[in-house]
Amino acid sequence: MTNTLWFQNAVLELRRGVILIAVLTQLSTQKYGYALLKSLAEKGFELDQGTLYPLLRRLESQDLLDSSWKIEEGRPRRYYVINAEGKRALARLSKEWAGLVTTMDGILSTDRRQK
Repeated sequence: MTNTLWFQNAVLELRRGVILIAVLTQLSTQKYGYALLKSLAEKGFELDQGTLYPLLRRLESQDLLDSSWKIEEGRPRRYYVINAEGKRALARLSKEWAGLVTTMDGILSTDRRQK
């Protein structure tokens, strides 16, 4: 594995860990998949459809999201919105994330001082 490849893989692993949080934060109002992709991209979080749609289906099956079909511009679109259980999960994940960031900031700052 080249240096570039290991780095790309490491970045993918980091992103996998936060995709769930990123998606849940964007669904306080109903959005269909493409609108959600755009919303995340505007915030600097690029995601492809092949990752997003399976995640949305999984979150719905885990009872963290609700969905409904609507016809707009002549085509059916499935809209997703975070539900009460999803909000509780997001709060817990956000707290966990904040703790990890604090811990990692401490580890990284200690490491920088030692160099």
